[in-house]
Amino acid sequence: MQDGRYALPTNTVVHLASGYRPSPKEEYMNPMHLEYFRRKLQSWREDLVEESKQTIENLRDEVRDVGDEAERATRETENSLELRTRDRYRKLISKIDKALKRIEEGRYGFCEETDEDIGLDRLDARPIATLCLDAQERWEHRQKQMGD
Repeated sequence: MQDGRYALPTNTVVHLASGYRPSPKEEYMNPMHLEYFRRKLQSWREDLVEESKQTIENLRDEVRDVGDEAERATRETENSLELRTRDRYRKLISKIDKALKRIEEGRYGFCEETDEDIGLDRLDARPIATLCLDAQERWEHRQKQMGD
């Protein structure tokens, strides 16, 4: 525990009851909360890695000598979509890895801008969140203003 916050090094094992869900009645980001989110992030990461492998296999197994130009164009469009999806997965995996690092360091669940609690519901819906809702809304507002 540092600064009143728990860190959960990768070699620390926390046993969770089957079906455990973090509760607001518990201390925020206690070791059980951290373990719950660590497992959720690791599972998500494994799924993305597996899907990326499938994408690579699909592209590799594909026959390059496709019939006519229309079919070739369709195949190219599909390949492009597969590659964009793979790139999105790569970026998501990077964000997951950063979230796992924050769990190890005792920074997970706290807003990077305000240091306030991000909140269990928000993290359950988006476990890679780094900003509380207010900070996220301010960030999106700034992005929108820059885009106009």
